[in-house]
Amino acid sequence: MRAWFKSGTPWVWLNAGAVAVCMIMVVGLIGLIAVRGFGHFWPSSVAEVEIVDRDGSRRLVLGELVRSQTVTAAVARDAGNYVPEDTAQITRYLFKEGNRDQTGRDFVWHTEVGMQPFRYPDNAFVIERREWGNFYGYPLHLTSAGETIPATDVRFWNTLQTATARSIKLHDEIEAIERRRIGRINTDMERLRLDKRSLELREVSGAERVIEETRIAERSRELEIEYQALRQELDLLYKSTFRDTLRMLTDSGDEVDISLAMVVRVTAPNTLSVIDKAGEYLVRLWEFLTHDPREANTEGGIFPAIFGTVTMVFVMSIMVTPFGILAAIYLREYAKQNLMTRIIRISVYNLAGVPSIVYGVFGLGFFVYFLGGSIDQMFYEAKLPAPTFGTPGLFWASLTLALLTLPIVIVSTEEGLARIPSTIRQGSLALGATKAETLWKVVVPLATPAMMTGLILAIARAAGEVAPLMLVGVVKLAPTLPVDGIFPYIHLERKIMHLGFHIYDVGFQSPNVEAARPLVYATALVLVFLIVALNLTAISIRNRLRERYRSASD
Repeated sequence: MRAWFKSGTPWVWLNAGAVAVCMIMVVGLIGLIAVRGFGHFWPSSVAEVEIVDRDGSRRLVLGELVRSQTVTAAVARDAGNYVPEDTAQITRYLFKEGNRDQTGRDFVWHTEVGMQPFRYPDNAFVIERREWGNFYGYPLHLTSAGETIPATDVRFWNTLQTATARSIKLHDEIEAIERRRIGRINTDMERLRLDKRSLELREVSGAERVIEETRIAERSRELEIEYQALRQELDLLYKSTFRDTLRMLTDSGDEVDISLAMVVRVTAPNTLSVIDKAGEYLVRLWEFLTHDPREANTEGGIFPAIFGTVTMVFVMSIMVTPFGILAAIYLREYAKQNLMTRIIRISVYNLAGVPSIVYGVFGLGFFVYFLGGSIDQMFYEAKLPAPTFGTPGLFWASLTLALLTLPIVIVSTEEGLARIPSTIRQGSLALGATKAETLWKVVVPLATPAMMTGLILAIARAAGEVAPLMLVGVVKLAPTLPVDGIFPYIHLERKIMHLGFHIYDVGFQSPNVEAARPLVYATALVLVFLIVALNLTAISIRNRLRERYRSASD
């Protein structure tokens, strides 16, 4: 046994077992997140159940069965549910009943007391709305283009889907006009206002002022005419959008009219086959990844958060890479290895351990208020007191994360430079190359894989940070993307959404906890996949560079 321990075999097996346990835990965690998150988009069947109350009255419950649990009678009574006195434990069911505009709540617990067997009627509809969440009920009739079509008519379903598709198309046209065309007009009007304000600040007078004011007035009239034309077009679209109305019957017996202008989709999940549900699942998942959020981020998609995260990481990488590499090259190749150099190197190591929120406070005070305020005073005086760069935004968030990850890049680059054999440097110098030529044409290319390793670690660290971003540019809901078709196309001063902050906001700040729960898992999984994709891209580049310079050195 002693010889077996001395051979090292037990430690090999111990390490292998530890790695296996870690892999199982990682795969299990990702699997849990995937099931809890992406399972949310599967079209669930709509259950109908009749409940007989203790006074003999009957009531109908219609909705999606979310989950069930067995609790003690005391817990159920504290929640306001009736439980017989001789009952110790009871099973209760959480239903997503929707109809929040009618009842004031989406999710309701019902105990098994008096509950009849579940039914799944084919005429149970689920209506996903732009406001007030889902609506559950039974269709009565559709009013479209002045014609009333009852739910029993064979044309009802096709006409309803056609009218819904038409309303969605009109909504997209309205959104395109309001965000793009009218947004461009508003931007041009704001520029004209700033031009006029700039004339006053510069105290321009004489012929130059007359010419500028004439240009501003003519351009303003052109924009006003264009805006009025778009306003008329919008009015017509709005009138056309509210043409179709669907009348529904709720489980409580009330009749409710729903305008298709506020509808995203109408489904009858109890009639869908597995293949149909799979197709619907893919559509919903795609919308989650490509659409904007709704209903305080508890509905809709997360595209702005994905776009903001990727944009911030790219801007951060562009800023941190040259500064980190140049600093490491100076410390390793040019600086004298004395006490001051050792102090600087120790300081860099210590910076890697500073809490991220400290970087956020520093970024807010130095980058936003000091640098941003100075930039506004120098270049955007006409917009003051409204700040341009003197407020949190994409650029300051990226710069703060660049400062946060700078020690990682410096340390990785230094280690890569230290691993280059001195014989390579000596051989290059012996062939007549200067020190600069040896460094930039021989040493740095060979250390490029180590530099990419530092960038990989920096991306993984930056993409998952939340605390500093809350102070320097990330918001709950950004009205516009930082990249669009309006000059200068990339707007570094705009605020952005971020997947990490989106998870925090939905998970801890949402007024509708049950609706937000699956979105937290889904967004977390998207963030994990995004970080993995960014890292795999950087790893692929690193491996190609490694093979390239390895073959060149051979």
